[in-house]
Amino acid sequence: MDYLYRNIEVQLLKYQQIFPVVAILGPRQCGKSTLVRHALSHLPDVLYLDLQNFEDLNKLQDPWLFFRMNQDKIICLDEIQLKPDLFPVLRSIIDLDRRPNRFILSGSASRTLIQQSSESLAGRIGYLSLTPFQLDELPNIALASFWNRGGFPDSSLAAKDEYSYIWRENYIRTYIERDIPQLGVQITSLQLRRFLTLCAHFQGQIINYSKLAASMEMTHTSMRRYLDLLEQTFLLRTLPPFETNTKKRLVKSPKVYIRDSGLLHTLLGIRDTNTLLAHPALGPSWEGMVIEQILSAFEDTPAFFYRTAKGEEEDLILQVPEGLIVIECKASSTPRLTKGFYTLLEDLKPIQVFVVAPIEGAPYPVDEQITIIGIKDLLQNLKSRILPRV
Repeated sequence: MDYLYRNIEVQLLKYQQIFPVVAILGPRQCGKSTLVRHALSHLPDVLYLDLQNFEDLNKLQDPWLFFRMNQDKIICLDEIQLKPDLFPVLRSIIDLDRRPNRFILSGSASRTLIQQSSESLAGRIGYLSLTPFQLDELPNIALASFWNRGGFPDSSLAAKDEYSYIWRENYIRTYIERDIPQLGVQITSLQLRRFLTLCAHFQGQIINYSKLAASMEMTHTSMRRYLDLLEQTFLLRTLPPFETNTKKRLVKSPKVYIRDSGLLHTLLGIRDTNTLLAHPALGPSWEGMVIEQILSAFEDTPAFFYRTAKGEEEDLILQVPEGLIVIECKASSTPRLTKGFYTLLEDLKPIQVFVVAPIEGAPYPVDEQITIIGIKDLLQNLKSRILPRV
């Protein structure tokens, strides 16, 4: 299969000219190793070490000696979170030679990687985030297929929906049974699967900590620890509420999403697009997919949802220098806007409003401020007119 361009490649090239160490964070199997190998394919003297490979680990029995003997090479360390004791050694090696592009690290556990590197490599390291495929990275894929399968390469590019579903089921099993225990977290696989499935059923809902804890028969402390673990390993995303100076009572808790729509559908037993269209999770699934595509593309842009105590809600608010952009997600080709929707716009006074529907035709206006638009056109609109990628 031909290599598919990733949006962060321009940033990676810049970072390689600036930092001695570049760290690429993202979930397992999202394409980190493929990206690195492609980016360095034209360079000589590149060493790849997979820290899950016993033979590669043996080479690092004396990491100081190994790094010194290979100081003229670019060294790539994959799954760096498995060897946090390497960070102090890396710091010492880098301080002997601060030239850029000496090491590339990749990891699938952001908390471990960031904590360790921030203690040891401050000022020496640049961070990049790689997600599963974004929709605009797969120009030849149908929207319905991408929505159903999600963005993980082996899932979205599978020959059949059946093969994609099997891959995703095994991905979840491996994550639960191997990846989490490797991080030293003591949670039974059955309990973690139950918790993941429960989060899938709460897709796009306000987190009710008491209800979640009661459903799992656990304490609030344990339940929050689970949520944090799933967010730090890139399976969950929490979206904070937007607070204004209005006199309305507003919801204070975040919303929760399974980040990849394909994994969400697997946890809910949704095997194909037709099943999805008849499923109660259709709306939350569309909302989660749209929000993930936007926030993955513009991760440095402050993002929120807005909801009053009466239940009136705007799905996504982007805070840009010019003001607020409101994005409403409607899983219908003919979306209808309620009176409450317009009332909230009067409160927020946004500079632009998009209603994102599963359409692939041209966007069309509802009025001067509101546009009905498909997700592909929305991403292009945000990139070119409002939030150009730096």
